Amino acid sequence: MEPLLLTAVLGGLALLYSIYRLLTRPSISDIPGPESKSFWLGHLPELFQEEAGDTDFKWQEEYGNIVRVKAPFGEDMLWISDPKTLQYIYQTSGYNFPKQPERRVLSRLIGDTGLTWADVGDVHKRQRKVMLPAFGTPESKALLPVFRHYAEQVTLKWKDLLAGHSEQSIKLNVHDYIAPATLEAIGEAAFDYKLGVLDNQTSELGEAYKNLVASIFSAPSNAKIFMQNIAHYVPMCVQNFLYDNLPGKGLDKARFNRAAAHKVANELLDNKTEALLMGKGNRDIMSILVKANAAENEATRLSHPEIVSQMRTILLAGQETTSNTLSWALMELAKQPQIQSRLRAEVHAMERTIRERGDADFTVADFESMPYLQAVLKEILRFYPAVPHTYRQSLHDDVLPLSEPMRTLSGKTISEVPIRAGLRLILSVCAYNRNKDVWGEDAHLFNPDRWLGSSKTKRNTAVGVYSNLLTFAGGVRACIGWRFAIYELQAFLTELVSNFEFELTPDVARVCKTQAIVMVPTLQGEVERGAQLPLRVSLAPRED
Repeated sequence: MEPLLLTAVLGGLALLYSIYRLLTRPSISDIPGPESKSFWLGHLPELFQEEAGDTDFKWQEEYGNIVRVKAPFGEDMLWISDPKTLQYIYQTSGYNFPKQPERRVLSRLIGDTGLTWADVGDVHKRQRKVMLPAFGTPESKALLPVFRHYAEQVTLKWKDLLAGHSEQSIKLNVHDYIAPATLEAIGEAAFDYKLGVLDNQTSELGEAYKNLVASIFSAPSNAKIFMQNIAHYVPMCVQNFLYDNLPGKGLDKARFNRAAAHKVANELLDNKTEALLMGKGNRDIMSILVKANAAENEATRLSHPEIVSQMRTILLAGQETTSNTLSWALMELAKQPQIQSRLRAEVHAMERTIRERGDADFTVADFESMPYLQAVLKEILRFYPAVPHTYRQSLHDDVLPLSEPMRTLSGKTISEVPIRAGLRLILSVCAYNRNKDVWGEDAHLFNPDRWLGSSKTKRNTAVGVYSNLLTFAGGVRACIGWRFAIYELQAFLTELVSNFEFELTPDVARVCKTQAIVMVPTLQGEVERGAQLPLRVSLAPRED
């Protein structure tokens, strides 16, 4: 056969096969979902501009745990809160559901090429393997004194403010005090480095992390939503170039953050490496990371830029999530004074036990022996997940299993959903954490008693790494620092509830759950001022 003819035949066959694949590839058009109000934006404004969770809970109630929603240009996506489906995506399939490219670009913007950015299986496995020794249970427990110290700094600050106030209580934006303290805690625990953000000290790095995600991602305009999501069709290298060079207040903040973090990280890395060569080293995360990395062979060792990236990632993930979660926790305790009083009584009882045995402070074992503290903490993490959504896409044609059969638009009953390669998925952490099939009919009520005794909810499908919550995600991409976060939250929560009583202010009626990758408390009409959660604070009553 003539070469030209052979080429034409092969080309024709390839075209026919492509058409066949297009016509026969799995479609989700039969899955129920809401009507889109905009061809250009799809349902994304509802997800990103409304309060975190509001749209999710509405879809879950009306359509169930698998919902077909629209991206820009009418492209189909799946929104998911089904436990069995989430287990399959996070755990069973792992790297077959990578992050969407446009989300990885955002991860690079605020965390460089660290663990939250790494998505190719080998790169992520290599980074996680080197980092794991620094985040084990013993290593995380060893940092409890650091967390307690910075929680005590908040106590001292608030007591000083109360002492200088004529009334017995004072109105405070609690986030303004918690955020610097948690940033200092992560700085010392992770890098043995004092940032100097407490007591109004000036710090370039502290300023670089102040309201970082709120400044960049909160209250996105329709144009911003559109541009971020059509980036799905733009090569990542082009997106990276644009984010590195385009003007804009949020992008300028991200670039300032990168420069400040790199300056400190490079200095710290040189110091840690030198200490290791001299046979010295501390128990902070970076020292352990440098030591673990040195033990790796050349092929699996992290590069200098990769280690610097981990510092930026850890600072962001550790501070933003913890400070916001604690702020929401104090608001909820102010809403429910009976829960606050019950928790305080348990904390005070444990403090008496600690004194009687001759110790000076809490241990992790003390925290773990306090059932109501554990119940309140778990309920806070369930009700106020720091990251309301994660975003994935299918690497191959696949079949998603369902917890319960569902009825499609055409009337069929199905127990699994075939999907095409490249389908974008919105995994709803907030809706899974409120799923009535998992947590009971009162899933939308804040109720710590659900975690106690006979009230414990049956959770048959394992999804998350901590108490089956999805707050720290699950599987190969679960939050590597989840133990670290648990101990820090307990350290701050026990210290603040022991010493202070929290009450609502009229401003709480204006508090919004603003989506900015993380769920940030802001005041209605004042999003540009960053995180705000005004509560009335007074000294807590004591019996002893």
